[in-house]
Amino acid sequence: MNVHSEAGTILAINGSERVGGNTDHAIAYAGRLIAERGAILRTIQLREHRISPCSPCGDCNSRTVPCQLDDDVPALVEQMTNADGLIYAAPVHGFGLAHLMQVFIERAGVGYLRFTRPLADKVGGIIVTGRRYSDSSVHNQIVNNLLLNRMILVGSGFPVLLRNTTATPGLTDPEGIDALERMVHRMLDMVQLLKRHQRVDGDPVLPRRDRNERVPRPRRNESAQTRGDIENVH
Repeated sequence: MNVHSEAGTILAINGSERVGGNTDHAIAYAGRLIAERGAILRTIQLREHRISPCSPCGDCNSRTVPCQLDDDVPALVEQMTNADGLIYAAPVHGFGLAHLMQVFIERAGVGYLRFTRPLADKVGGIIVTGRRYSDSSVHNQIVNNLLLNRMILVGSGFPVLLRNTTATPGLTDPEGIDALERMVHRMLDMVQLLKRHQRVDGDPVLPRRDRNERVPRPRRNESAQTRGDIENVH
């Protein structure tokens, strides 16, 4: 059953394999902040789901229907589509994005999201946990993925990079915690603004001018003959 809050429903996608690790702590803290605002946080624990890696079929860029691999990704994409905002949370592993999140964004992206970009205009946030190195690189990768899906990233100061160099999981980075708090509040502010606009105007804030970036769009003052000439050249 989908229960939505007028203050907003945020879905956190947890890409950590470790139960009770730093990423779990960060999401739990975000959940408390969200609850204080009267909003709802739901969490997808990727480690609890069956997510197939992309297969060697090689037709991702040519197929016109969603991927046929049988796993939990379609149901997870549906939850993402129903949320007002999404937080992608993942640790750094081997100087890069943790395997679970990497597999998921590949499967969800080329298998489902690229056809109509159903996450467009949803408010996005990112949490990256790690020891010290490569967290900004991982953050940048997720930023690019959210922008590809036409989501709204609300600037809130420093990115949420939570560092912990101890062996005990927990929130030990005061500057990172401050960034997390700012991001969550800014996300909820934007979610509520978008909801208010929708109630008043009945239309989305940002118009949908095309289905996805793979469908050519006529450029302003470009005639059909000109487009045909360009296509023939290339």
